[in-house]
Amino acid sequence: MGEKKLTREELIKKAERPGKLAMQLHPFYQGKVEVVPKCIIRDFQDFGIWYTPGVAKPCMDIYNNPDMVFKHTNKANMIAVVSDGTRVLGLGDIGPEAGLPVMEGKALLFKYLGGVDAVPVCLDTKDPDKIIETVLLIQPSFGGINLEDISQPKCFYVLEQLRKRARIPVWHDDQQGTAAVTVAGLINAVKIVGKKLPEIKVAMIGVGAANVRIAHLLFDIGIDPKNVILVDSKGTLHTDRDDLPERYKEKWELAQMTNPHKVRGGIPEAMKGADVCIALSKSGPGVIEPEWVSTMAKDAILFTCANPVPEIFPWDAKDAGARIVATGRSDFPNQVNNSLGFPGIFRGTLDVQAKTITDEMCIAAALELAKVAEDNGLREDYIIPTMDEWEVFPREAVAVGMKAIEQGIARIKMSKEELFKVAEAKIKRAREETQLLINKQFIPPAPPEPEGI
Repeated sequence: MGEKKLTREELIKKAERPGKLAMQLHPFYQGKVEVVPKCIIRDFQDFGIWYTPGVAKPCMDIYNNPDMVFKHTNKANMIAVVSDGTRVLGLGDIGPEAGLPVMEGKALLFKYLGGVDAVPVCLDTKDPDKIIETVLLIQPSFGGINLEDISQPKCFYVLEQLRKRARIPVWHDDQQGTAAVTVAGLINAVKIVGKKLPEIKVAMIGVGAANVRIAHLLFDIGIDPKNVILVDSKGTLHTDRDDLPERYKEKWELAQMTNPHKVRGGIPEAMKGADVCIALSKSGPGVIEPEWVSTMAKDAILFTCANPVPEIFPWDAKDAGARIVATGRSDFPNQVNNSLGFPGIFRGTLDVQAKTITDEMCIAAALELAKVAEDNGLREDYIIPTMDEWEVFPREAVAVGMKAIEQGIARIKMSKEELFKVAEAKIKRAREETQLLINKQFIPPAPPEPEGI
C-alpha cells in the first residue's frame, strides 16, 4: 500500500513544525556551537606546552616563517561566518543579534557536514567599507571568510573588494554557494525531462545576490542569456529600465544580456512559456500563484527556494502542472540549498590552502554534486543529493581542491586519492565527536515535544 496522501491542511501543519520546535529547542540548548579542546591535556603540566612558557617557540617559528601558522595553529581549518544581518533568510534586515541564530546554524553545518571549524561573527554596522575593514583586520586568525546574509547591492562590492585585498579566500555563500547547488539541481532536472540546456527558457524571480550569481553560472554551463528573463521588485529587467544603470550595475549588466524582446510586466509575464523558473525572492507562500505555473511550458521545472517558506508550496505547484519542484527546505523533496555546497567547497579550499574560491571551483562542485545524484539514480523527487549522504562532501571537496590545483591557486598539491582521504578523515571525525558527546550526554537529550506539534 502507498503512503497516505496528506491533506493541504496537514501539509501546512507539517511545514510549520520545524519553526515550532526551534522555539522550544533553541532556548533549551542556548546555542548550537561551542569551543572544545583538540589537544591532549594529561595533567596541568601540559599547559606549559600549550601556553607559557612553551608556546613562545611556535610563536617565534611563525614570526620567522609566517606560513608555519598553518602548522602550529588551527588557522588552516578555521573560518569566520561574517554577517551584518541585513538580508537574513527571507526575513530581510533584522539586525546582527537576530541574525546570530542563523550564523550559529551555519557554523554547525560547517562542522558536522564538512569538518570545518566556523565562528559566527555578526557585525554592528551596515557600512560596507567597515565590513571590509573588519574582515581584513581579523584575517590573521582565520583560514577563510564566509560572508553571509548581506543585502545587495553592497554585498557585491564587499565580496569584490575582499577578493582583491584579502590574503585568505573570501566568498559570499548567498552568491557562490547557492549558485553551485542550484546549477547542480538544474543539470539533473533538465536531464529527467529530456530537454537541452542551450534551448530552455528560464524565468528568474528575484535579482538579489543569489540569482545574480546563478545567472552567470547558468550562462557558463551553456544556457543562452537570450532565453532568460529576470524579475525584481519593480518588474522584468530590460534595457529600457532607467533605474538600473546608476545604482544597480549587476542588474544592468544582466538587463543588457537577457530579455532581448523586452518583455514587460512582472512574475506572470516572465513565467509564461518558461521551461524553468528559479525563484529566490521573498518568503511565501503567495509570491507565485498556481495559475502562473500553469502557463509554463510542458514538463516545467520550478525551483522556489525562498526561506523559511517557498514562494509557492510544492504541492500547489505540482497541482498546477509543474513536473519537478525543488525548494530550499530540508523537509521537502529536492532541497536545493547551499548547505549542500559550502561545507564541501570550503573543505576542499582549506585542504589545498587555495588563495581564493573561483567560479570554476564552484562549477566543479556543482558538476560533482550532480554526478553523485546521478550515480544514485535520478528521480523527479531526487534531482540532487541530500545532506545525510555524507560522501557528497568529500567528493565535492576533491573536485574543488583539484580545480584549485589545476588553476594554480593552491598552496598544497595532492592527488585525488590523497584529497579524498584527508577530507573523509576530517568529516568523519566531526560526526563521530558529535555522536560521542550525544552518547555521553554532554549534549543532553532533547525534551519531549510540546503537544499539538
